[in-house]
Amino acid sequence: MRSPTAWDWELGRKVIAESVAPLEGHLWQEEAQFAPDGSAFAAVVCVEEGAFSLRVNDTVWDTTFEKAWYPRYTPDGRLTALVQIDGEWTLAVDGTPWEEMYGFVWDTHFGSNGDIILPVQQDMQYGLSINGTPWETLYENANNFSVSPSGARTAAVVQTVSLGQADIETYQKGAYTVAIDGEPWPRVFINAWTPVFDTHGRRVAAQVRLSLYDYTIAVDGEPWPVTFPCVWEPVFDPATGSVAAPVRKDGRWGMALDGNLIWPASFFQCWHPRFSPDGRRLWAIVAPDYGSFTVACDGIPWGNRFPVVSDLVLSPDGSRAAAVGNHDNTRFSVIVDDKVWPGEWDMVWAPVFSADGAHVAVKARKGDTFHFIVDGKPWREGFSQAGTPVFGPDGDRLLMCGVQNGAAVRHIVACNDF
Repeated sequence: MRSPTAWDWELGRKVIAESVAPLEGHLWQEEAQFAPDGSAFAAVVCVEEGAFSLRVNDTVWDTTFEKAWYPRYTPDGRLTALVQIDGEWTLAVDGTPWEEMYGFVWDTHFGSNGDIILPVQQDMQYGLSINGTPWETLYENANNFSVSPSGARTAAVVQTVSLGQADIETYQKGAYTVAIDGEPWPRVFINAWTPVFDTHGRRVAAQVRLSLYDYTIAVDGEPWPVTFPCVWEPVFDPATGSVAAPVRKDGRWGMALDGNLIWPASFFQCWHPRFSPDGRRLWAIVAPDYGSFTVACDGIPWGNRFPVVSDLVLSPDGSRAAAVGNHDNTRFSVIVDDKVWPGEWDMVWAPVFSADGAHVAVKARKGDTFHFIVDGKPWREGFSQAGTPVFGPDGDRLLMCGVQNGAAVRHIVACNDF
């Protein structure tokens, strides 16, 4: 795997391809996807009626497919796409399809170890395939797919009991649980949602529903001894292995740790908990009042409020936080450490922290133009398409990939040049 430290971080602008316009003879071309190091762009192309492939800069994969969609680069720079061959689906990697074929595939995941994880459906049975090898057991229903940080372990909510239409009695006895690497927990629940791994990929926690009215968190298949009227996605404390989750109590929301309330149930809403790597800080998106969202650290909310807040991101050491504020689904703002950056945008993507936590970058769009912004200052040039901003290993340079004047370009700029 090629580390970002080995990428070209020389300051300046380079042209990846002189033109992103469809190549001669192609009927149409989809939006560009940029390689992690910005060395290439890729796009699904219709090479002729009913034949699709992937364009990479000015070349095209040798193989054509009946359909192709969802092109994505792996963290180490391989290009993947979901493709259909003879009516079946699989994944193509750098133009070579997996030998294994499925009824359908979607939503490609990647592990930091280079594994490629793919939800699959075969003969109306569902599960996950890792590098082309599916779980030994597939299920008549599988969803809420999850991958451990390294990619070595996989999990999903699965249905282990068959249900006929309107079979409410069987449903209320429990039909769903969590499968780890394809093996289900022994206990089934009425419902289960959002399995999450700990940082080591050894343990899993999930929301579960024990009765029509009782919800709690199950850890490695064992529910907390207390229940709540509702719970949201849990998170492991990376330092202690304890599990925190937003819980509803007496009509309000707070935060519980291993079943015990650690934040008073005083919020209208509380979700997306995130621990700092040392476990000393616990962040979440909260609504202190109806329709008024912000970010809270250890239960203390920021002062700036928005109708909606999303994309909570922590700095690498967990001491800083950034999020996207949404006024009315048309005006978006960036909020970092409870300070709102100047300007509003038609769309803002998730913030990115530099490795040293000193800088924050986002991609934003106003009208048809994309912008890169660092620490609240937009780059002086716009783009008609744009990739995700990436900080250099030292945190003082930013990689910006996009399309300018019809050409695919790669910029390396100093953060203090914004």
